Amino acid sequence: MGLGEPVRDIPDTPSNRAAAARLVDADLVRRLIASQFPQWADLPVRQVARSGHDNRTFHLGDGMSVRLPSAQAYAAQVAEEQRWLPFLAPFLPMQIPEPLAMGTPDHGYPWNWSVYRWLPGEATTQENVRSLPDFSRQLAAFLASLQKIDTASGPQPGPDNFYRGGSLAVYDDQARSAIAALGGRINKGAADRVWSAALRTRWERPPVWVHGDIAMGNLLLNLGRLVAVIDFGQLAVGDPACDLAIAWTLPRGDSREVFRKTLALDPSTWQRGRAWALWKAMVVAAGMTTANADEGEQCWRVIDEVTADHAQTEA
Repeated sequence: MGLGEPVRDIPDTPSNRAAAARLVDADLVRRLIASQFPQWADLPVRQVARSGHDNRTFHLGDGMSVRLPSAQAYAAQVAEEQRWLPFLAPFLPMQIPEPLAMGTPDHGYPWNWSVYRWLPGEATTQENVRSLPDFSRQLAAFLASLQKIDTASGPQPGPDNFYRGGSLAVYDDQARSAIAALGGRINKGAADRVWSAALRTRWERPPVWVHGDIAMGNLLLNLGRLVAVIDFGQLAVGDPACDLAIAWTLPRGDSREVFRKTLALDPSTWQRGRAWALWKAMVVAAGMTTANADEGEQCWRVIDEVTADHAQTEA
């Protein structure tokens, strides 16, 4: 049950996934805690209001949280967070999750899981940010600090983190299938130009740390200001372009320009950032991946924002 213990080799079959989904509830968490961390067995357990897709998250008492992967595809991320979050935290300008313990498969649940210190705050939405320019500056400063941290021995992009920090070419077939599937609902020519232009570029500097899933649900606010960044399951070292996709999902106009200037990355990296945002929005719009309600509502706006922004850079 110590840090860094490997995930057991549990086959990723439909029956195992379905069984895990049925199992993951507050009662399972209570039994896992009681058997593996009896010092916390008397603490109340309750599911958080918005649990997310990759993991199921629960309050443990007032000061901790428990996160359990929802499928085999996310299981390897547990050990990566346990290893790297304590290393990264001292170099970052705001809070990130603090691992307290790692649990192992038990009571029919097939993967490793984590206990973290609870980070208070509310998930970012379009409505609860007090100042978008200030938020954009804070987030860009966080990413700039992350990118300056020593990358020696850092995790490489690959299937465990869905190739964040890696090449967009991995998703070329999927992106072009989404463009075709969306038909007349989008400007196919504009979308193809965004995607094709990005594929002609690459990150030519040393690899940097990337969060991999900078999305509104992973950015916590207090009184409308950004105070914490969570969910580092797609962490890697590589091309930072994937972390720029947020620029077309939340900041607009002047706030997007604040974000861009604070990060000060080269134009080619912004091209790839647009493509990451476009890819995600298109696969959601085409129904090629599961999405939460917020992603479903915003995907069409993101497609329009990305294609319009790309057209301005071409003008």
